[in-house]
Amino acid sequence: MKKVIFITGASRGFGKLWAEAFLRRGDKVAATARNLDTLADLKKQYPDSLLPIRLDVTDHDASFAAVRQAKEHFGRLDVVINNAGYGLFGTVEETTEKQARDQMEANFFGLLWVTQAALPIMRAQGSGHIIQLSSMLGVVTLPVLGIYNASKFAVEGLSETLATEVKGFGIHITLVEPNGFATDWGGASAVQTAPIAAYEPVKAAFREAASGDIWGIPEATTDPILKLVDDPNPPLRLFLGKIAYPLAKQVYTERLATWEQWNDVATAAHGK
Repeated sequence: MKKVIFITGASRGFGKLWAEAFLRRGDKVAATARNLDTLADLKKQYPDSLLPIRLDVTDHDASFAAVRQAKEHFGRLDVVINNAGYGLFGTVEETTEKQARDQMEANFFGLLWVTQAALPIMRAQGSGHIIQLSSMLGVVTLPVLGIYNASKFAVEGLSETLATEVKGFGIHITLVEPNGFATDWGGASAVQTAPIAAYEPVKAAFREAASGDIWGIPEATTDPILKLVDDPNPPLRLFLGKIAYPLAKQVYTERLATWEQWNDVATAAHGK
């Protein structure tokens, strides 16, 4: 059966690629963007299957209205993909209050509003799949992306909890955790902090590490996402790319070793 997909941040990158892949195979898609001109080509090609909706996900009421509009237009919501967000590049010390709050508003609270709006619809249906765009950096961290890391760690905690709360309603939750891909995430859509010279060596090391052949091809993600959406028992977590799993395995091996090393101290803190 063809599905009804609601996807945020569909103006570029993963969002637009995935929206087009769904439309190409015959699904119905409600696609949100802050600028609807970016969806004009898809609307022309798929006039009956695409519902473009202007949305800034940081607007609580507009997020609820957008989800409601999609449901009213198509009659149901099978899949919600919270893809909207952006990267904030800069060290923790360099980050202003506004930059930090704006990052959390877009990457965490926007996702929360859309999720809350979709849940009553999916509970009434007795089915649904919410896909949260997290990141490899919601599992491990990199320097120069501290607030972005924090926003994705928040998405991980929220979504893992949510999965336990809605399982009985027939609603699935999946955290999609891409490693680096050659999208515009680090380009025009990114925000840069004002530099502090003392951190230049840290940033230089980051740039060197990021200049290697580590970037995935965005178009290669479409088939895995279609497979995820079609699976009747989707996983809670799915990495995208070949870098994420080896890095996560290394980091968690080190974490477990540290916890083991300090376990006597931790156990003593229990008090009995």
